[in-house]
Amino acid sequence: MNLSAVFVGTAGSTPTARRGLSSLLLRRGGDQLLFDCGEGTQRQLIQSVGLGDIQHLFVTHFHADHILGIPGMLKTFGLRGREVPMTIYGPPGLQDVIDDMDMLIGRLPFDVDIYELEPGEELGFKGYTVSGFDVAHRGRAFGFKLSEYERPGHFDEAAARELGVQPGPDFGVLQRGGEITVSGGSVVRAEQVVGETRRGRSIVYTGDTAPCAATVEAAAGADLLIHESTFGDDEAERAKETRHSTARQAAEVARDADVEMLCLTHVSGRYFGKELREQAREVFPNTELPRDFDVVELPFPERGTPILVKEG
Repeated sequence: MNLSAVFVGTAGSTPTARRGLSSLLLRRGGDQLLFDCGEGTQRQLIQSVGLGDIQHLFVTHFHADHILGIPGMLKTFGLRGREVPMTIYGPPGLQDVIDDMDMLIGRLPFDVDIYELEPGEELGFKGYTVSGFDVAHRGRAFGFKLSEYERPGHFDEAAARELGVQPGPDFGVLQRGGEITVSGGSVVRAEQVVGETRRGRSIVYTGDTAPCAATVEAAAGADLLIHESTFGDDEAERAKETRHSTARQAAEVARDADVEMLCLTHVSGRYFGKELREQAREVFPNTELPRDFDVVELPFPERGTPILVKEG
């Protein structure tokens, strides 16, 4: 099952020639989940992975650079004759924000459901959950965590055969944790032929935030932390005033949470990016600063570590 993060827009509050406004696409199997939808997001998607029928949109907070792409994207879906419903999730107050956009969106040929989340609430999907958590920004703001369910351990077919288990349905019973009786009357239990449960993968996306304990807790042991890094060391006071983070502070969160990889995003136009990455790497070496359309692929843990793929 593939799992990847597509960096659709990585700029701070204003776009630049090379960076669009905030948006992140997580792909797991056939599912596409969009997180934030800054102005121009639909064009960014068309230029990269295509504007597929995204069914789930998660909004971290209601600042313009994270939501102004919603009306245009919904309108485009409508003009294409979309019929598949879409659900938009976000902090309390989301319904009022979408209602205010109604004049721009107009009538659509598909349903748009609004779901206001509470902190810590888990949404169940096939094979994984998505949950929101409070972060430290101006106004109500969430980060989000995608967590896969644990996977069964490796099935040892050779050991099963040696115990008298015949290939076929009995293999499936054991893989699902059951037990069977083989010829001769002996019982074979799952733990005899199935290894330890394997952990699922997890991705944490902060949206806009100052460094906070809630992110450290949510990201503990995550495969990938995507943390905003609006400023560098030279603007640490500005970051504090606006409740944003410096690259170094994001790295400190990654270190404290013991994540596998840190990716920096929401980069102010005053920086090229390299200097932020280097400041973060002084604290957390496995730091990357993706550009728009870069992709991080996340293999299963037993098969390797996250990999940054330039321009996907």
